[in-house]
This record gives sequence, structure tokens and C-alpha cells, in this order.
Amino acid sequence: MSIKIIKAAAIFIDSCLVENKAIAVNMHTGDIEKIAAAAQLEKEYPDAGKEDWGDLVIVPGSINAHNHSFQSLLRGVAADRPFLEWRDNSLYKFSPRMRLQDIYTGALFAFTEMMKCGATTVADFFYLHQFGSESDEAVIQAANDAGIRLVIARTMYDWTGAPSGYVENVETAVSNTASLMKKYTGGMVKVLPAPHSLHAASPEMIKAGYRLACEYNTPYHIHVAEEIFEVDQVKKEHGMTPLKYLDSLGVVDKHMSIIHGVWLSEDEIRTMGRKGAHLIYCPSSNMFLADGITDIPAYIRHSVPIALGSDGACGNSRISVFEEMRMVSLLQKAKTCNALCVNFHDAFKMGTETGGTVLDLPIGKIADGYKADFVGISVYDFSMQPLTKKGQQFLPNLIYSMQPTAIKRVAVNGKTTVIQGHLVNTTESRVLEQVKMTMQHLENE
Repeated sequence: MSIKIIKAAAIFIDSCLVENKAIAVNMHTGDIEKIAAAAQLEKEYPDAGKEDWGDLVIVPGSINAHNHSFQSLLRGVAADRPFLEWRDNSLYKFSPRMRLQDIYTGALFAFTEMMKCGATTVADFFYLHQFGSESDEAVIQAANDAGIRLVIARTMYDWTGAPSGYVENVETAVSNTASLMKKYTGGMVKVLPAPHSLHAASPEMIKAGYRLACEYNTPYHIHVAEEIFEVDQVKKEHGMTPLKYLDSLGVVDKHMSIIHGVWLSEDEIRTMGRKGAHLIYCPSSNMFLADGITDIPAYIRHSVPIALGSDGACGNSRISVFEEMRMVSLLQKAKTCNALCVNFHDAFKMGTETGGTVLDLPIGKIADGYKADFVGISVYDFSMQPLTKKGQQFLPNLIYSMQPTAIKRVAVNGKTTVIQGHLVNTTESRVLEQVKMTMQHLENE
């Protein structure tokens, strides 16, 4: 067993700054083997490698539970337009022009940017299938090259009003998704089914995605009630609101993770809590696209686990989960006029540990048996000050004031991926050169 001992000025464990401790990482598995005093670990593992993070504080890596990587190439396109105009003039206009290398570039760009902002895991809700499973493999290769942990939420999409590259029939979608789920079991990549939404996936497609989740015992992801038009459409076609209709299909249970959930009634949220479903909330995207404000206190009341996502960069502009932690708290305070409705402890847990729960992975917490996914924070960055000796302001400052300049180091599966704010496995200049070539291609089409 190959062990690496990582020490730093302090480790943030169970909401406390703990000094004089180090972390022993099993480098074969990427798991945290033990947390103890550095001297004790060095005695217990005399052949271990040693890594000193100096005056940084180690915190759990953030978990981006919902992203569309290709959309990073469309940031700034069709901004400040109503949702359907934004969709048609950004996603639908440009994504069909993307070559396989552009899909790779978009993913590499997205993953490296969010990793520099402290994300160690991303769930990519991915639906550009004009190259079949090669499209998914391009995203997986980009994650491997960046060094980030990846969940491919492979989208199942059969609405023929979308670009043809998005669309598969039910049989093809099931076959392609199942093949990837069988291929990637364990390790740094996980695949799960993701019927797109009630307006872009037929009831047959949604039920097929649900059956795959049950068969392979994974979550499945689906956009639900992001926009009021979907609520109106489902009521008109089925005489029910979205979650009630999904429940009538028999697909609401512990496998379900809905994205957004802006326009659900309290009764629908209660059903989610009773049946064990999850919410993945993207506050900045909902604001940017004028979707509305999800009733997070209602989800909390009904014990629905809540993870955070950035959504795609052209529907948010920023893809930092630490930013989403700040936004979930501030936005809910503004909506409810209740300063206590979502506190900094709640926001941090949504962006870390509960993200692991929702993705069904042992991530988001510094504890024995969890994955060694860490971020090193400089408390000497202006945005993390002031800080008393007892450090009571550390978590409030991390959530409400921290800027990316405070993120000095990132490790995923025990391996360093960012050091002094710079990428380790590739270079910023290489990523930007590839982005430049893709944009020239898209502009010339």
C-alpha cells in the first residue's frame, strides 16, 4: 500500500479548524486512510511520501452537481435574453457546429476553470451526441487530462424539435447509456442516466432512464420545473403539475435527483421528501436566466437533500461552487426576509457533503474512508481576513467573502491538480489556445 502524508497549518473537519493533524492517503485507492498527528502517521507509515501544504487550511473539495461543459464555449452568447431565445440563439445555434475536438476543448476548459475555483468533482449533464458515444468519451478524456472526478449524467433526449445531435430514440439511448455505465465502474468516472426533462424526453424515455438507474443502483438526473412554461405545458397535456405527473409514472423515489425545481408546490416538495428524492439547485443560473427562485426552505422542511450546481457557463457566466454557496444563502435571505433560513453551515454542506450524498459517492468530507479530494485555502488572502486566533470567522468568510485568489492548492484522489493557483496536469496557455481555435471554427461556420 502506497501512502502519502499531507499536512498543513490546519484541517477543516466537522466545521472546526483542527491544528496539529495530518492526513494519510492511500494513493492506490485515493481514499483517506487515517487522520492523526503527523508524527504518529510518520511512525505508523515509515515509508510514506510526505507533502507539506505549509500555511494553508485544507477543506473538502467542492462538488459541482450540475454542469453542461460544452456551454463554457458559449459564455456571453445571447446573454440577457428570455429563456427560449437564449436557448435557440446559443445552444441550438452553435452546438451542432461543434466537432469532436470542440466537445473535448469545451470540457477541458470547463473542468480546469472550475477546478481552479475549488471544484474536485463535477456532474456533467451531457447531451451532444452527434458523434455517438465518442462524444461522451471526449468529455471523459478531458476530465482525465484535467484530473477532476467526473460523473457523466448521460442525457436521454428524444424531442425532435431539438438539434438532431441531441436526439436518440429510446432503444439507442438505453443501449449507449448502459454500455458506458458498464464500462465505467469505480475509479474517477461514474455514468448515470439523465432523461432531459418533461419537455425534451418522452414519458417512455423518462421511464427507461429510471429503469436503468434501478438496474445499476445509481441516481438519475432530470430537469424539472425550471421554467413556468414547463408547468403550464404539463398541466395542459397531462392535467397535473410536473412532479405529480412524474410520480404518476412511478419514477419518484431515492434514485431521482431533480435539477432546479423552481416551480414546485409545497405538496410536490413534500412528496419528494417522503419518497427520498433529491434536489440539485443552481441559484446563479436561475437568476441569470430569470427562471425564478426555488423555495429552498420548503425543501429543507421536508428533508430533501440539496446539492449545488453551477449549470452551464453560458447560463450563469461563472462556474464556481463556492460562489453558489454564497448565492444560495443570500438569495434565500432576500426572498424570505429571514436571515436564518439558509446559514453558512447549510450552504457549505450543500456544496460539499450533500453533493456526495446526491451523487452517491464518498466525497465532500474529510474523514476516514472518504476520497482524498481537498482544497488548500490561504487565510492570508485579503478575502479570508480578518481571522481571530480561534478562527470563528473562517467558515463565514469562506462562504461570504472568499475570492478565488485564496484558493492556492487542489488535490483530487490524493493527487495535486492545482498549485499556487496554476494547473498541474496541463497549462492555462494550452487550454486557451484550444479555446481560441474552437472559437475561430465556430465564427467561420
